[in-house]
Amino acid sequence: MSPVTTFLTRGDRVLFQGDSLTDWGRDRSDPSSLGHGWAGIAAALAGARRPELGLTFHNRGVGGDTAALVRDRWEADALALEPTVISLLVGVNDTWRRYAQGQVTSVEAYEEHYRALLDSARERLDARFVLVEPFLLPRTAQQAAWREDLDPRIAVVRRLADEYGAVLLAADTLFAEATIVAGAAHWTTDGVHLTPAGNGLLAEAWLDTLGING
Repeated sequence: MSPVTTFLTRGDRVLFQGDSLTDWGRDRSDPSSLGHGWAGIAAALAGARRPELGLTFHNRGVGGDTAALVRDRWEADALALEPTVISLLVGVNDTWRRYAQGQVTSVEAYEEHYRALLDSARERLDARFVLVEPFLLPRTAQQAAWREDLDPRIAVVRRLADEYGAVLLAADTLFAEATIVAGAAHWTTDGVHLTPAGNGLLAEAWLDTLGING
């Protein structure tokens, strides 16, 4: 039987990076802690399904982070770990803070921060990328209006994925389709943060996108 092809290769060091969606309860005092959200689920299943790859996983997501805040800690929380693969999900807080706190980050600034993350990791580490779209599952009409701010950021991630030869996980499309099957409340508690089912769905999508099928 020929080996199953996957984006990941033997000995890869995979870093999950982003905001609370990735952070999700990880123990900051334990560098090996992966949290109990989608990133931890994906890492556990990847190890179970492809043990021969000898993969190592790290989670350095920080709740509340915008793209600029991820950039501020990128040296210590990404480059210093020398990952071979970086999975990045960031952007919804750039939108959230506009509506909750009046802190506006332009789409141009968001792209500049995001591009700086990719450039440094490619130049310093020659890392490969998995870019996860920021997403929104509106629970209210007011939250639905956030689309005008978030959709251009999603477009940035899609464009950068193409430009940098990254794997794109179309998470916003994934959840839009999922809400047709079951309402938004099945997948999210507040339009952004995920229920157990939502975390499971995103983890499965990450694995499927990388070719690590069950």
